[in-house]
Amino acid sequence: MDSRMSGSVFHQVVQPEGWPAPRGYANAIVATGRLLSIGGQIGMTPAGEMQEGFVTQCQQALRNIEALLKAADALPEHVVRMTWYVTDIATYTAQLRPLGQVYRTVMGRHYPAMSLVQVVRLVEPAALVEIEATAVIP
Repeated sequence: MDSRMSGSVFHQVVQPEGWPAPRGYANAIVATGRLLSIGGQIGMTPAGEMQEGFVTQCQQALRNIEALLKAADALPEHVVRMTWYVTDIATYTAQLRPLGQVYRTVMGRHYPAMSLVQVVRLVEPAALVEIEATAVIP
């Protein structure tokens, strides 16, 4: 197993030799510390207002994750895994540039292991995205 250190000593990004470098995610991460599991966050503000539009909902979901991390004395770079559920992959791929900007604004340049899944619908009918996160706090 060939691995490279990623910004912090508490986790390592694992990248097999010869694999192409991923962009915007990691294939695997090894981590040690306290586990924080964050349930799916949607584009709704703490006041219960659903944001309009895909990128804006993603930004709010990431901000919700950021608030939960802070409440647990964790940082965005402690996130080791994210699963994104979207109702339309075509919308996701059409918005990669602004979505990347929003992601970096909230999460920085830390890219955990990620999965993206298209679903028929989310529990909240107006939700276009739901993001789960797992963090390991040193």
